[in-house]
Amino acid sequence: MNYKSKFGFGCMRLPQTDKNNPEAIDQECFNKMVDTYMEKGFNYFDTSFAYHNGQSEVAIRKAVVERYPRDSFLICDKMPTWALTCEEDNDKFVNIMLERLGIDYFDVFFIHNINVPWLSLAEKHNAFEFVKNMKEKGIAKKIGISFHDNSDLLEKVLDKYADMLDIVQLELNYLDWEDPSIESHKCYDLCVEYGLDVYVMEPLKGGVIVNQPDDIKDDFKEFNGDKSIASFAMRFCASLEHVKIVLSGMNKMEDLLDNIDTFEDFKPLTDEETDFLLNEADKLRENLAVACSECGYCLKACPLEIPIPDYFRIYNHHMVQPESNIYRLYYDKLGDEKVPASDCTKCETCIDYCTQKIDIPEILEEVCEHFQEGFSPYGR
Repeated sequence: MNYKSKFGFGCMRLPQTDKNNPEAIDQECFNKMVDTYMEKGFNYFDTSFAYHNGQSEVAIRKAVVERYPRDSFLICDKMPTWALTCEEDNDKFVNIMLERLGIDYFDVFFIHNINVPWLSLAEKHNAFEFVKNMKEKGIAKKIGISFHDNSDLLEKVLDKYADMLDIVQLELNYLDWEDPSIESHKCYDLCVEYGLDVYVMEPLKGGVIVNQPDDIKDDFKEFNGDKSIASFAMRFCASLEHVKIVLSGMNKMEDLLDNIDTFEDFKPLTDEETDFLLNEADKLRENLAVACSECGYCLKACPLEIPIPDYFRIYNHHMVQPESNIYRLYYDKLGDEKVPASDCTKCETCIDYCTQKIDIPEILEEVCEHFQEGFSPYGR
């Protein structure tokens, strides 16, 4: 495959004309971002059946497929594992994705979001055998899995399926590198052991890494004020030898240009920079109320459709800036417009689907208490 760089364009969080409507993609803005990305020599686009409720694939067709030669770009898409109800669904979803994208083959194709509950669905409906057959027929040039669980499960999956796979896409960033609940380092080492390429998702942990408290931002300014916090995070991932692609989900030109600056003349991290980032990761974990990456998979599981990531984002921001009253207003407004956090019945359906292994019902209760009674987890 013709990788022109490790910098991949993640299409999970595209620019929107209406921030409350994920299907309202700002096509004009996205087209301009694609043009800038391609002109600078980058060429890898990552999407999914689920992103922007299916409109991410359509936007890529309009911005990329209909405007550039097929051999000038690479497209990765993913099987919606959670939506499989029978073996025939594999073929149905692939045909829908190909039609949305306007292509007749995928450069990369993943079984999406392998974790405990969705691995069982993938196996029950023969998704692994199906994607292997896709590669044999040339419908997918390379195949793999998008993985969202701990190293024990990954080892079991690779023991069984590594021989048919080319790639594992991992959630990997310097905050999760040594985190015992995510085990990015262990998962990376397993992929190396089994001879598989690693593609990186969530290098900024859904924005958590760049939305830091002032004391940590000051540390970065003192260490190297010429480079953004995001650039350090991207370089951490791309400096790993077996990482072939690092995805960045960008919804504005400013973020794209910063990433281009990082990758045009890429420089691996020094030992000093690596030590600095891991030390800052320890500090950030102490400040972080909820380690939510805002992937949104819990929303698919919640029977009440509580906007869990939105509540966690507001909570995190308020813990960093407790003197601000604006977050209480955001919390109240969200509860008026959508399902209140207090409506959680603690059914725990969401927990198995959380990529961060968060006890979501328990934290939602903390969120309610915090905003209603001034509760602080640091006072326990």
